[in-house]
Amino acid sequence: MDGSSGTLEKSPVIEGLVDVLGQAVTAADVYLSAVKSSAADHLVKDGRPDRQALFDHQHTAHGLAWVATYVETLRETAHWAERLEADGELGEIEALLSQVLFSDYLASLVGGVAMNQGETIRPHEFGEAALEAAFALEKDPAVKTLLMEGKTPEVLAAAAAHLPDSLSRATVEKTGLDETMEMIRDTFRKFATDKVLPYAHEWHLKNEYIPMDVVDEMGELGVFGLTIPEEFGGSGLGKTAMCVVSEELSRGYIGVGSLGTRSEIAAELILIGGTDEQKDKWLPAIASAEILPTAVFTEPNTGSDLGSLRTRAVKDGDTYKVTGNKTWITHPVRADMMTLLARTDPDTTNFSGLSMLLAEKPRGDDANPFPADGMTGGEIEVLGYRGMKEYEIGFDEFEVKADNLLGGVEGQGFKHLMATFESARIQTAARAVGVAQNALELGLQYALDRNQFGRPIFEFPRVSNKLVMMAAELVGIRQLTYFSARQKDSGKRCDLEAGMAKLLGARAAWAAADNALQIHGGNGFALEYPVSRVLQDARILNIFEGAGEVQAMVIARRLLETAN
Repeated sequence: MDGSSGTLEKSPVIEGLVDVLGQAVTAADVYLSAVKSSAADHLVKDGRPDRQALFDHQHTAHGLAWVATYVETLRETAHWAERLEADGELGEIEALLSQVLFSDYLASLVGGVAMNQGETIRPHEFGEAALEAAFALEKDPAVKTLLMEGKTPEVLAAAAAHLPDSLSRATVEKTGLDETMEMIRDTFRKFATDKVLPYAHEWHLKNEYIPMDVVDEMGELGVFGLTIPEEFGGSGLGKTAMCVVSEELSRGYIGVGSLGTRSEIAAELILIGGTDEQKDKWLPAIASAEILPTAVFTEPNTGSDLGSLRTRAVKDGDTYKVTGNKTWITHPVRADMMTLLARTDPDTTNFSGLSMLLAEKPRGDDANPFPADGMTGGEIEVLGYRGMKEYEIGFDEFEVKADNLLGGVEGQGFKHLMATFESARIQTAARAVGVAQNALELGLQYALDRNQFGRPIFEFPRVSNKLVMMAAELVGIRQLTYFSARQKDSGKRCDLEAGMAKLLGARAAWAAADNALQIHGGNGFALEYPVSRVLQDARILNIFEGAGEVQAMVIARRLLETAN
């Protein structure tokens, strides 16, 4: 209502929005089909993705992954809006953010999707058929409506008006989760707000470990046994709960949000591949935080090429003697057990000779990091992602009980590890959502508090527009992450969806942190401001659990498997 004239203002929400979103997704699917077909002409031979072609045409292959990720994000956002409308919960802010996201992502599909700061994939690069499909997409009535009306100055201003109130809530928008999940969110948001946020920046600046009393309280809250079945002392919850918890803890500090990752990986490895005796021994202790695990997979000069791992484990009676080097090992000093990937068959040079060991070790400290025979290590100093510390580790006939060979059968290590990738990437996507949420809150609070030229800088459109776009992308990556978790919880294969959530979540978190720092201006470049930490923390998300380029290739391969 216009208070001065008494006339009704036209709502900035597009009329019949939910139907328009659905129609736009249908049009985007047609474009994706054309892109996929055009890409397959270059990348598929004899009905299968061709390794050499994928190498020679990486830009095209990865571009296909990004286009598909954008379309899937729009699909899940549309489904979310549809569910909210059916429940009478679709408010103005949910509607505005969804149409902002659609307008922005559809414009990118038509004009070019940014795969990185300096790399964009455009329709014509897939081929003439894809270019023609892009022209058709732009002319689709629903798409045209969203392009022209979805992200106008009036829409952005209306969305921005909702943001200040969101600082007292968990999210700007309704997430669409059920009451149980929202209760879990409230519990961990309070924990993060009270026990993590006030101290995280000091831990980061001093490169200190997250205090053990915080870790112990996380154990009491059930963080480390969240998805472990109740029969083994866990909570028996699914991956959706894991997402909510990881998101809220990472909003406080990515180090805290990541503490549960090692327990999640170890528990899933044991649940998938462990013997009954191993499950009974390890799972209750992991769930209670009596045992803190760490993942020991990566080696110098191997990165994502796990098949070339050289660390060897030689059977000697009732023990394995491990020799080799590992790197980028997170939180190993205070860990009690390592999920250690090693080569038990020396005659192999590929995945087939790898086995997973549940290697016990004593806890160390900064003065004596690895008080174990046959084990040494040195800290890797890092920009961000602190609180747990990264190490290079050397093994020299380090002994592991033969009974601790996962599953009791050699040569299954890579198979076991691959089975955990879906969950790990879903959890990483959730961490990205938490980091992006923190960036939004820091940028918003600063914009409201900082005055220039006699007014809060939040009132300047170039500032508030950045915040609205952060909030809109959060809708998309949150819904894509929850969807992948629901797929996993229902027993469906979800490596594609999990990979997409991780790929896009990492980029969105980095963009949010970068824009939040820009809003801080020169103060954002000062180490004393927490946004400087969030920027550093956000950068790792596009590297670990599969670098963005590797993730894009994995997605492309899966898409091309069904191209013909």
